Amino acid sequence: MKALRFAQHGTPDVLAVEEQPALNRSADTAIVEMRAASINPSDVKNVAGRMSQTTLPRTPGRDYSGVVIAGPDEWVGAEVWGSGGDTGFTRDGTHAEQIAVPVASLSRKPRNLTHEQAATIGVNFITAWCAIVEAARVEAGDTVAIIGLGGVGGAAAQIARRIGARVIGVARGTRANPYVDAIIDNSSGDAIDQLRTLTNGGASVVFDAVGGSMFESALHMLAWRGRLVEISATDRRNVTFDLADFYHNESRLIGVDSLKRDLTAAASILEALRPGFEDGSYLPPAIARTYPLADAAAAYRAVAAGTNGRVVLTP
Repeated sequence: MKALRFAQHGTPDVLAVEEQPALNRSADTAIVEMRAASINPSDVKNVAGRMSQTTLPRTPGRDYSGVVIAGPDEWVGAEVWGSGGDTGFTRDGTHAEQIAVPVASLSRKPRNLTHEQAATIGVNFITAWCAIVEAARVEAGDTVAIIGLGGVGGAAAQIARRIGARVIGVARGTRANPYVDAIIDNSSGDAIDQLRTLTNGGASVVFDAVGGSMFESALHMLAWRGRLVEISATDRRNVTFDLADFYHNESRLIGVDSLKRDLTAAASILEALRPGFEDGSYLPPAIARTYPLADAAAAYRAVAAGTNGRVVLTP
C-alpha cells in the first residue's frame, strides 16, 4: 500500500509517498481502507517537529473516514470514522491508503455525512466535546462565552447550543454565526465590559480557544464560580493573574489536551457526537479542497498557509 511518510522534521517538502508493506490484522485490530483523511494544523506542526512525542519514521494524520476491509465479521464492509491523539505521532496515521486500528476504536460514521465530511470532524469536535461536556460540564441554562470561533470554537458553539446553553462568541469582527446568540468584537477594546453586561455579571463557562494573551481577559469574563477551560497558548505560554481575585470569585481553571485521547478513547466521543450529526444539530465544517495522496505535500502547504476551510486527502 501507499503511505505518506517523513523520516526527518521540516517543511512539507520532507513528506514523500512511499510503498509500504501490506497491513496484517491481529485478533484485536482491524484494517480500514481510507476514503478520506483531513489535515489538521497539528499534523503540520507534527511534520515541522513541534510535537515532542513523535517517533520517526512516521505516517502522519489523525482524522479519517473509511471502510473496514479486514476484522471481525460484523465490522467488515462497515463505513467508519475515527481520530486519535496517538495516531500520526506514536503510531502510523491516516494519511495512507490503509490504517490498522484497534477493534475497540471502530465507530460507524454518521449515515448522512460523506466520507470527506466525516473526515473533518475528529480533532475539532473531540476537543470541543472534551472542553464543553467533560471539563466544563455545561448544562442547559448555562451561559457559555467562547473566545475564538474557528474550527474548535465553532464546534464548541454547536455542542453548547444542542445542550441548551446560551452561547456568546468573542471574536474579531461580528460575522453572524447561527449557533451563537450574540457576538462581541474582541478588537473593540471593551469586550470584557460588553460580556459582563450581556450576562449580568459574567459567563458561567468561558471556553478560551485562543489562550496566551487572552487568558486574563477570559478570567475577567467569569461569573461567580465560573469555569474557565484552556486548550491553547497561541502567542504566550506564561501568563499572570491576581490570585486573590481568582479565589474570591471561586473560579475554576481547567486545561484540556485532546492529544491524551487515543483512538479508542476518541471513538467513545465520536459515538456521543454521531446522533447530533444524524439529526442535523451539528454541521460539518466547509471543505476548501480535496487532494489525492500523491499531492499530499501541496495539501500540507495549503494548511500551513492558512487555507480558509478544511483540506482533505482522498487516498
